[in-house]
Order: sequence, then structure tokens, then C-alpha cells
Amino acid sequence: MNHFLDINKIHYGYSEDLIKQIEPQTVACSIWSPPYHLNKDYEKNQTFEEWQLMLQNVIHCHFPILRNGGFMIVNIADILCFADEAMPKIQMPNPSKHKVPLSKEEILSVLEANPKMSRYDLADYFGCSEQTIDRRLNGNNIRGGKYFTQTRVELVGHYLQQYAKEAGLFLYDRRIWKKDPSWHNSKWTSNSYRSVDEFEYLYIFWKPGETLINKDKLTQKEWTTWGSRAVWEFPSVRANNEHDAMFPIELPLRCIKLFTEKDDLVLDPFMGSGTTAKACLELKRNYIGIEKEFKYVELANNKLKAYQNNPKLPFYDVV
Repeated sequence: MNHFLDINKIHYGYSEDLIKQIEPQTVACSIWSPPYHLNKDYEKNQTFEEWQLMLQNVIHCHFPILRNGGFMIVNIADILCFADEAMPKIQMPNPSKHKVPLSKEEILSVLEANPKMSRYDLADYFGCSEQTIDRRLNGNNIRGGKYFTQTRVELVGHYLQQYAKEAGLFLYDRRIWKKDPSWHNSKWTSNSYRSVDEFEYLYIFWKPGETLINKDKLTQKEWTTWGSRAVWEFPSVRANNEHDAMFPIELPLRCIKLFTEKDDLVLDPFMGSGTTAKACLELKRNYIGIEKEFKYVELANNKLKAYQNNPKLPFYDVV
């Protein structure tokens, strides 16, 4: 007799192992946000190739457990500071911040007339430090520092689409979550033309099969304001005190309302602090959670138990 994972429980372990223990064709919707390969504590020392393989394995495990016509929704962002040894150094001098109003052209003009002058001679001539001469001539205003690997943006959506298609799942839709501008994580905006980070993606994959349409599951206002809209705008979690990457409960609430019905089973294979499970309880859905960090399994279970005892208490205040 097969023993499948219990529902309405958060299980401790790796998603790519435990998903295989879910009863086949029972999950109506899987809603999750994987590690973003940003070198946080729970993903330290993981190579990009290992990260890709983890995503691929988790996605491939979804096909058997999703019911026909079901959905897999992945919340993820592009990697904005992807280290790349092949990336040329980005030199971006900012003359407006120079303490000494001296250009490279001025130095080269003097050197052309006096080719034997050293950096120290040039420093004396212009009344500045020899480091200033070196920076103007050699372009040492390199973003991130000249001794560090240069970074670039790495798009991630195409990886998900590839892995899902290999597994038999098809990209059905995509949404953008417009969140608060992440100024703290975008310090480069002060000395470059790059934009501040203020959105993430929701990629919605479909398992072939009959998907019933129920327009009564949302109010007319909900359909107008977000149900039929490609851009969802709501704030981020104000403080990631309990987990390094918490998403606001509005994200799973909308997905669960839109893509499931009452008593359906929802999976979150990266449960974290329990937000998706709380949304399921609020909307009368069943859930299965998986989390590889035991401290977060305990945290989420304690929060869910406390919430069930006192539903009026804000979930992020439950301890």
C-alpha cells in the first residue's frame, strides 16, 4: 500500500525528493518561489549549474502529481548581479563627482609634449595625487571594483519554460508583480544608468487537460482590478525578520482564488515561513508544504497553529 504525504502539513526535506511522495494527479495548483541564486544563507555555495539542476528536477516532478488541467505558478525574478568572468569591466567615470577637475585628455596633452614625465611628475604638474592621474589614465572607475568579477543581468524565464516543456507543462500565462522599489538592493543606481529593482514575474504553466472556467470565483471588481490584469501591484513584506525572502500573502491569495476552487489541494515546495499555507486556510483550501530548512518548518507550523487558534491575529505577528 502506497503511503503518500499527508495534506495540511509542512514536510521537512528536499522538494525534488518529497514531491515524488505526493499522491498522483491530486494537486490543483502548485504555487512557489524558489531560491533566486543570490547567495543567501540557505543557498550558499550552490553553483549556478546546481541551481539550474534543482529547478529542473523540481519542475519535472510536477507532472505526475498535478491533476489534468492543473497549474504550476512560479514567482521569480531575474538575477540582477550575475557574476560572469567573461563580462568586460564596466568603466563609468562620473566627472561630476571628481574632487579634482582634471580630464584624461588634459593629461594626454601634457604627456604628448613631455613623454618622459612619470605619474608623480604629472601629479606635481597638475597639483593632484598620483592616484588621480592613474584613475584618469587607466579607467579604474569600475562598477563593483577592479579586483572583483564583473556582474551582469541574467534572465531566468527561459530556463523555466525549457524545463517545464521537457516535463510536459506549457506556459499558459505570465504576470508581473510590481512591488516596492528595492533601493537597498540597488545601490548601483547612484553611479550607473541601471534601474532600481521593483518587479518580479509570475510564470503560469498548465498541465494538458480540461480546465473548468468559473467566473463566479471572483467579484466583478476583482476581475477588473487584478483578475484579468497582467500587472499586479501590491507592497512587499515590510521586514524579512523571520525569513530572508518572504513574499506578501496577497500573492498566493490571488493565485489561489484565481486558479483553484474550495477544498482543492495546493502545493508549495518552498514553503519558507508558511505564507501559502496560511492563504490556503483563509480560503478553505487544503495544502502540502515542503521546506528543506528545519527551522522554517518549525516556524511555519507554530505560526499556522497559532493562527488557527486566533485567526484575528495578523499572520506575521504570530510567534
